[in-house]
Amino acid sequence: MRFAWIDLREVPGRQLQAVVDAAVHARMGGVVAADAELLATLPPTVTRVLAPGGQGPADPKKPGDRAEKGTGAKAARESADAGTSSRSGSSPAADGIDVLLRRFGTEEELDALAAGNRAAGGTPAAGIIDVRDDRTLQLSCAGAMRLPYTVIHFADPTKIPLEIVLAAAEPADGKLVTVVDDLEEAAIVFDVLERGSDGILYAPRSADEVFALARLLQATTPQLELSTLTVESIRHVGLGDRVCVDTCSHFEEDEGILVGSYSSGFVLCCSETHPLPYMPTRPFRVNAGALHSYTLGPDNRTNYLSEVGSGSVLLAVGADGRTRRVVVGRAKLESRPLLEIRTHASDGRLVSLTVQDDWHVRVLGPGGKVLNVTELRTGDELLGYLATDKRHVGLPIGEFCKEV
Repeated sequence: MRFAWIDLREVPGRQLQAVVDAAVHARMGGVVAADAELLATLPPTVTRVLAPGGQGPADPKKPGDRAEKGTGAKAARESADAGTSSRSGSSPAADGIDVLLRRFGTEEELDALAAGNRAAGGTPAAGIIDVRDDRTLQLSCAGAMRLPYTVIHFADPTKIPLEIVLAAAEPADGKLVTVVDDLEEAAIVFDVLERGSDGILYAPRSADEVFALARLLQATTPQLELSTLTVESIRHVGLGDRVCVDTCSHFEEDEGILVGSYSSGFVLCCSETHPLPYMPTRPFRVNAGALHSYTLGPDNRTNYLSEVGSGSVLLAVGADGRTRRVVVGRAKLESRPLLEIRTHASDGRLVSLTVQDDWHVRVLGPGGKVLNVTELRTGDELLGYLATDKRHVGLPIGEFCKEV
């Protein structure tokens, strides 16, 4: 589970209490402060991380960007002797402190931190390091292998060093925490190498940013309960406009996107991952359907295919109901002969799909069976998804709505 530590040391003084309250209310993973007394007031549901003076990033990405640092350098100096003066790893256990954050920049300092953690009875020590060159990069990799938490501030904007640390720390039990400057960077850090950083360290400017970060942490895609749909009719409906959705991701063989004429039901349209006789596979593409159709995206929101374009985010859905976010690279709208497929669910609900009338357009059946739409027959079974909500501008809404 990814998590966030809220760094209070850079929070403007007038915002401090609101940020603390928001961090507790939003169940942030941890709070970092230079004031041991402040941390002691926090509930044990939050990891309380004490960072003595000088233990933060040495080179903030935007120096001078934040005024009124209510718990910044002054508070750090005042708390530097709060039972944490030892430079050799963990300190005697302190009430209200869960983790001691200490800087390391040499092998000797890392050895001292690791040795202190092996000693019984002390407060666990995490390490923080600034990565500026190959030496500090290699040292951060060693820290990630040996410490319970390794906090890394990367001096340069490239994410290549983070990729290297993630790969090096793959077998480690410890957690990697990356310092970020804003929420946009947080989202990127969580996606690096698909795994992403275990956690981030972020100094919000306000309580609103804490709640926005909480929403980012919760931005997972659901497991869907797919239904079996039975084909009741197939008919040629003539020329119309259909949309091919080209994503920035490689689909698995049993994946596609959910498409339907009605917002109450969707058919799982197959990607072009499977071989075709007259053209190469295009594993990034779904020949999705007519432009009026709905497709399901994250957060239980639908879009018309006519609205989908470069930068849109959709759900890739597997035959077992697993989902993941995929980014659209482009959408291709072209006029083609169309085929209407009408199906019904076990409860009698009608689910309709209009697609290009061509053999190479495919949908998925139970077990991930690949079915060519032009070869469908009455009684064939398809995979689909039944939605319980009606829609208004793509959002679920509890109102009367009938689609025919």
